[in-house]
Amino acid sequence: MALTARINLLSSSTLRSRSSSTPSNAVLTVSSPISSFSVFSSLTSLFTAPRLPPRTSHFPSIKASSSSSSSTTIAEPEGIKINSIPTKPIEGQKTGTSGLRKKVKVFTEENYLANWIQALFNSLPREDYKNGLLVLGGDGRYFNREAAQIIIKIAAGNGARKILVGNCKAVFAAVFTSNTSLISITMIYDILGKANGGFIMSASHNPGGPEYDWGIKFNYSSGQPAPESITDKIYGNTLSINEINMADIPDVDLSRLGVTKYGNFSVEVIDPVSDYLELLESVFDFQLIRSLLSRSDFRFTFDAMHAVTGAYAKPIFVDKLGAGPDSILNGVPLEDFGHGHPDPNLTYAKDLVNIMYGGNAPDFGAASDGDGDRNMILGSGFFVTPSDSVAVIAANAQEAIPYFRNGPKGLARSMPTSGALDRVADKLKLPFFEVPTGWKFFGNLMDAGKLSICGEESFGTGSDHIREKDGIWAVLAWLSIIAYQNKDKKPGEQLVSVSDVVKEHWATYGRNFFSRYDYEECESEGANKMMEYLRDLVSKSKPGEKFGSYVLQVADDFMYVDPIDGTILSKQGIRFVFTDGSKIIYRLSGTGSAGATVRVYIEQFETDVSKLDADAQTALKPLIDLALSVSKLKDFTGREKPTVIT
Repeated sequence: MALTARINLLSSSTLRSRSSSTPSNAVLTVSSPISSFSVFSSLTSLFTAPRLPPRTSHFPSIKASSSSSSSTTIAEPEGIKINSIPTKPIEGQKTGTSGLRKKVKVFTEENYLANWIQALFNSLPREDYKNGLLVLGGDGRYFNREAAQIIIKIAAGNGARKILVGNCKAVFAAVFTSNTSLISITMIYDILGKANGGFIMSASHNPGGPEYDWGIKFNYSSGQPAPESITDKIYGNTLSINEINMADIPDVDLSRLGVTKYGNFSVEVIDPVSDYLELLESVFDFQLIRSLLSRSDFRFTFDAMHAVTGAYAKPIFVDKLGAGPDSILNGVPLEDFGHGHPDPNLTYAKDLVNIMYGGNAPDFGAASDGDGDRNMILGSGFFVTPSDSVAVIAANAQEAIPYFRNGPKGLARSMPTSGALDRVADKLKLPFFEVPTGWKFFGNLMDAGKLSICGEESFGTGSDHIREKDGIWAVLAWLSIIAYQNKDKKPGEQLVSVSDVVKEHWATYGRNFFSRYDYEECESEGANKMMEYLRDLVSKSKPGEKFGSYVLQVADDFMYVDPIDGTILSKQGIRFVFTDGSKIIYRLSGTGSAGATVRVYIEQFETDVSKLDADAQTALKPLIDLALSVSKLKDFTGREKPTVIT
């Protein structure tokens, strides 16, 4: 059932009741049980993993700044009292492409989050939200439950008519003792097409918990992140803000499906899993995938990393597609991700990696990150690089995935991602685009009908079924390819494996050896000095110049001109491209909440069939050594070795 139809159903055929805790001006509309949620009932007894202790004290409430007068009532539209709460500017609320990310301790400082939310409403045209529908979702991390209440009350205080919140009720009933909000970032993007915009409470693949990260960003109805014109206004307004408009309403129970009304304002809690499942069924051949996952000679493991996709994994992989109940690893969403780092790579997805590289390993393994938009694909003892992953999906999409039965419209990758996808585009004669790091650049191409499949080396893969990378979509795309390759295999016959598919791809297109070295939480000053040093080196370098045994073809600082809206972006990454096709790229990443992350990308193309199976780190060692030497990374950052190697 489509989301809009389900909303109408919830609004018209629900049972109204009042609890003793519901204020006299509120009407709580409780939906009847939704059948798709019955799949969670058997999980309840399993939700015994360690979780954070109960809250021992409340976070600072929204209150008038000590130097200001007390709050005043400014309006009472249809019975809701709106208070104007004096506040004062707080430094450091500059919004980046990934929204505002800080440590939890920062967000829980007095009025910190409330100031930013009010500054956002002050920055938007009133017609973008006045009497409109807004979406609120998050990845279940620590502080989401408190933040959700703040956002709801300020949205109501600024004239929003309705907030739609995603929830997975059995998960909350079993895991959490208070209200919260859980919805994958990919599902938020699907719902956004039916709303005026939405808030995403997530710090993506970064750790969660009282000592770790939290984040917030706002996206428009098309799914696109707020453009720089808006984020610049938000920052400007955080520097001049003097009041917060907040509805005087109680906290909303976000653990119960249904509608809660206060005057003309309402909050509706929906089940996002069933709608997302319906979307996926329109993209993939579920019967084909089920024929693979239900085979006795094929074993599958999915690691949800105690993150948001844990709520989606059993309904999709087990109940719908026939995987075994024991195929879901770390499937209980936890506020601190089980004390883990929910980043699906070889370093942080240790549980899955140990299984897939151990004895009697499953045939297929996959993991997804904190908010569900990233993925990692593994075969038995075999790692698929994200660069190879998107290339393999693109090469096989038309025959294995019904959504692409007429072929992809176009392909695209982020600039640091290897050139494996380029070669697929060349062979299939498809439009191809190289964009800066940041999914919004893919979104512009999708909106213009020029792009179907795209990906990033940072474990993000997706298509135009929604406007964001989608971890579960990538897993299902791979399962579709493996299922298609084995559809005629009889029991007992040797199955085509993940490694077989990738090696066949290399034999056809050549192999782009690729690795990324991450140096996380470096001192910003040293990291910035290194980049300035490299920019100076680029300005002095000439084609034909020798760098060790490599001959320079071009050195530049990547600049992008958006073919859709003409936006020009400079300083998107420093590149050294050599005549044999090898590349070294340097970037600073802004996805963390502290310090700077230096990323070094190394790539080398190989067509010699006798060398295609070589270990990537061995094959790339001369280029890696050159990259570290050229950048003087150790001198500038003091780092002896990377935090993460992929």
